[in-house]
Amino acid sequence: MTKFLKVTLIIFLSLAVVAFTTFLSYLIITRDAKLDESKLIRPNQSITICDEDGNEIVSASASSKHKSVEIENLSKDTLNAFIASEDRMFYSHNGLNYKRMFKALYKNIVSRSFKEGASTISQQLIKNTHLSNDKTITRKLNEIRLTKQLERVYSKNEILEMYLNTIYFGHNCYGLQSAAEFYFDKKAEELSLTESATLVGLLTSPNNYSPFKNPEKSLKKRNSVLKAMLECGFIDYNEYQNAVETPLNAIQHLNVDKNASYINAVFDELETLNFNIYGLTEGCKIKTYLNPSLQNFIEELNYNTDNAVIITSFNGGVNAYKSTVGDAKRQPGSTIKPILVYAPAIEEKLISPFTRILDEKVDFGGYSPENYDKQYHGYVTVADSLKYSYNVPAVKTLNSLTLDNAEKYLTRMNIALENDEKNLSLALGGMKYGLSIKDIADRYSIFQRGGTYTPSRFIKEIISKNGETIYKAEEISNPVFSNGTCSLMNEMLMATSKSGTAKSLADFKYDIATKTGTCGNSDGNTDAYAISYTSEHCIGIWLGDKDNKRLKITGGGNCCGYIEDILKKLYYDHTPQKLDISSGTSTVKIDAEDYYNNNKIILADNISPKLNVLEVKILSGNEPKEISTKFSSPTIATPVISVKNGEVNIELCQTKYYAYIINRHKNGKNKLIYDGKWQSCIKDAPGEGYYEYTVIPYYFDGKNKIYGKEISLPPINVNKNNSSPQVKIPDIANGDWYDL
Repeated sequence: MTKFLKVTLIIFLSLAVVAFTTFLSYLIITRDAKLDESKLIRPNQSITICDEDGNEIVSASASSKHKSVEIENLSKDTLNAFIASEDRMFYSHNGLNYKRMFKALYKNIVSRSFKEGASTISQQLIKNTHLSNDKTITRKLNEIRLTKQLERVYSKNEILEMYLNTIYFGHNCYGLQSAAEFYFDKKAEELSLTESATLVGLLTSPNNYSPFKNPEKSLKKRNSVLKAMLECGFIDYNEYQNAVETPLNAIQHLNVDKNASYINAVFDELETLNFNIYGLTEGCKIKTYLNPSLQNFIEELNYNTDNAVIITSFNGGVNAYKSTVGDAKRQPGSTIKPILVYAPAIEEKLISPFTRILDEKVDFGGYSPENYDKQYHGYVTVADSLKYSYNVPAVKTLNSLTLDNAEKYLTRMNIALENDEKNLSLALGGMKYGLSIKDIADRYSIFQRGGTYTPSRFIKEIISKNGETIYKAEEISNPVFSNGTCSLMNEMLMATSKSGTAKSLADFKYDIATKTGTCGNSDGNTDAYAISYTSEHCIGIWLGDKDNKRLKITGGGNCCGYIEDILKKLYYDHTPQKLDISSGTSTVKIDAEDYYNNNKIILADNISPKLNVLEVKILSGNEPKEISTKFSSPTIATPVISVKNGEVNIELCQTKYYAYIINRHKNGKNKLIYDGKWQSCIKDAPGEGYYEYTVIPYYFDGKNKIYGKEISLPPINVNKNNSSPQVKIPDIANGDWYDL
């Protein structure tokens, strides 16, 4: 035997051994893998959802939501959408697409991960109904064996039908029929081309591609499915072009049953936890933060409009939630001001609550904001601007803060801005998509919690059918503001509840911080808000119309009325602790006269009279450095001296607290002509001659006189003709000194 043949034989035998060993390993690993036909019909065990005390509130099982479709009743567009996007070779392979498998294997080896799955529709059906979501070789081998068993037992149409009846589309919708009803309020056989493509687009990530949560992403994904159908020849170019130009027409079919909003939110959150939603249907218990009494209370209130209400506890658990618009995002109006404008500006040491801003007509390159009352109020403090929700000071503050700085804080709060949102109208809630009531309430809880952002959550714990805790909620906190900024915001928002736009809450005897907001015009409002928080809870209310009809609603009126009802329910048997309004702050004394007259913030003189001292609270580290010396070193502008009818007039600039000593000087002799409080004009009749006068300002604190620098006034000449009253000083440089 030649050397070449020997080498060839060795290689062949080696490959045979490897192949046999691999096949034997495959048989051993998958020996227990058996197809369970009952699982292919529908999951047979439920997800039990419990309240905060562990009591069952609803059994939201896949089987109870399951509604079967028959493949012969579905349109070709619907079936082809799934085939084009999920498995183009479905009708030609035996359950496994070996070309895709080897391609995926190569990519996984190169990336040293399990990024590529290469699953066919048959494999997906097996994985969803029989296996876990683990990305392991053992699971993959079991999947392959079960898929081959599946293909031997069932026809392609039977497999596709079972797949369509078990696939998960998000929002607790198992199966195509449930999804068609939820997203389009119609039967599966009535789905159009674009509607079918929208549903197919949900499969990779229902939460991410929901047309209700992320319409732009959903539209883009839908169009990629349509592109796949074009590539497969299932539709022609004209059909494709017409389809991609068709807008999303998803109409959320909301369940109005008791606890429905809360349960929908639980499943929405579940989809974000990276759990195998199919594995959970084998039976598990989800414990939530729901308070049945509170939930029942907010559901029974008569709102008369579309509405959304959320109540969260200090630890971030959602105690009650109701919404007639799902998780819809709306324009936040003035509720954005504290979190986007004022808190960031305080944190950046740009402003303090007592900073005065000129509320005036202003134009920012064509953008001219107006106040709600169509009036301008002159100089107003930041605290009053927030309390009365003035618009112009908010826009001015954002302009000084800069949009880049404001966005920095929004990023910490997990709020992303589109490029076309980055303009000054953002200060008044001018957002492209807006925020949900949960989004807004979560950001206000930052002030309640001393500066950290913790997203509220519905799910507390998930327990498997075996009693094992497979998930437990943890507080995810992201620092946003300092404790001091939150203390100052708490105090200002409490003032809003006492005497501002939320003054209907003034009668409560405990600390309540509130911000209201309204979007609309003189014809009516589309959105009205009130966000209130205590040391224990945060409450968010939105009222409006899902179709943006104009309504006679306001945040300070209608929304605060419901806040009042909820507060009475929450604290009927106890009083919450006080909100923190001092941590991280300093109290300083500033000069009141400079503050009010010159809009200048400087520390008061140590011996300043009480009436000239204004005590204010400020962020620690932002205390003014300059100290007034107007009382420890009295200083005035040079008085004006003149002569009229033989009488000398000395005009003193107006000062509130100074007294004056005025002396007359002639031929080395001095005469005191005045010692007393400020007068506008001091008169003296000295007779004819040449005189000099000096003025000394001083401050008398009740015990001591503190003298300022003596000021010499220009010499004057008093004569009968009243001519040349002021002596001309010789100018030696010009040689006229001898004229004297």
